[in-house]
Amino acid sequence: MAGNTYSKSLLFTPEGVRDIYGEDCEKRNKIQSELHNTMKLYGFRDIQTPTFEFFDIFNRERGTAGSQEMFKFFDQYNNTLVLRPDITPSIARCVAKYYSGEEMQIRLCYVGSTFIHRSGYQGKLSETTQVGAELMNDDSSDADGEMIAMMIECLQRTGLDEFKVDIGHAGLFRGLAEEAGLTGEETERLKLYLANKNSFAVEDMLEKRDIPTGCKELLIRLPDLFGGEETIAYAREKTENPRALEALERLEKLYHILNTYGMEEHITFDLGMLSHYEYYTGVIFKAYTYGTGDAIATGGRYDNLVEQFGKKTPAIGLAFVLDELMVALNSQKVAIDAREADILILYRSANRKAAIELGNELRARNRAVRLMRKNADIPLEKYKEYGLRGEVASILYIDDTGEITEFELMGSTNGE
Repeated sequence: MAGNTYSKSLLFTPEGVRDIYGEDCEKRNKIQSELHNTMKLYGFRDIQTPTFEFFDIFNRERGTAGSQEMFKFFDQYNNTLVLRPDITPSIARCVAKYYSGEEMQIRLCYVGSTFIHRSGYQGKLSETTQVGAELMNDDSSDADGEMIAMMIECLQRTGLDEFKVDIGHAGLFRGLAEEAGLTGEETERLKLYLANKNSFAVEDMLEKRDIPTGCKELLIRLPDLFGGEETIAYAREKTENPRALEALERLEKLYHILNTYGMEEHITFDLGMLSHYEYYTGVIFKAYTYGTGDAIATGGRYDNLVEQFGKKTPAIGLAFVLDELMVALNSQKVAIDAREADILILYRSANRKAAIELGNELRARNRAVRLMRKNADIPLEKYKEYGLRGEVASILYIDDTGEITEFELMGSTNGE
């Protein structure tokens, strides 16, 4: 009895991870391929980085995840290793190592899992899949615009119609904090209030401080400062800080570039946007849609990160959170045709050679074929039921005489 109980326990996964199988897995792979192929159309080339790396690649000083959020372990030399919580620092390391002499654009894309320890689980996954792209050696607003335009096109190709890309700038808050004369500790506390969209806490914190009136008003309104080009114009009137003004000018340029792409209906400026990752230095953006409370894609400019690995280069990247995107697509009932429509060749041992030859012929014509020897004790109807469960388009049954009979289960098999 005890042994049986132990055996059953092995059927479960650890907290924060899950199995994906059947139709859900096929749909997920279809969407993943759609995103990846769109990035390839924009000239991005694949890169793969290790699932685990040295701890220092992702330490807090680099502005990535906190130590308590990482899955850590040790190698035989007592080095601290971590399952990657973020893929961007790994790619930054690769670019510094393998592209040290390249001064023109570097375009890289990837598919991979990230691992974040979720305290108390709280319904969030610890392992998530990202499909992302990084554009290096280009500090222009046009590079910013192209990345956001590509994000929008990727989402459109998945079948989503209604979504928004919220755009902010990491330099705006830093400039306003500088203008307000906040200490490092005060800046972190204010960031927490802004991240929670708590304008009351922001107002209470700044009320008695000697801060320029416009700057104070702007900081208090940041949690609710969404909109179009007029939002940028309003903010420009409230600050005199060069860093903040430079950030607003960059956002205005970006608006006109995305207007040229014809993407303006999908964008909104969120001047209170902050990122979990400290390495972002410029434009930051997140995509949202119905059916999920979290962002389905994120990105931003990180002009100082690659330099920490030895190569001074500007960079901008984006990543689709595949798990959240699939939740949204399922919630919105977006049709994803991921059926494989296999052909099942059912044969008796006497016709094995004929079955194998037929299977090879059909595969040469790019058809997916399964071979299965028929058990004499199992009626043909049972195989048809199996075919319907297993997304088989048709059964080609080779009987004892060698005659082939086709049973269509999912419609046409293109005359095969």
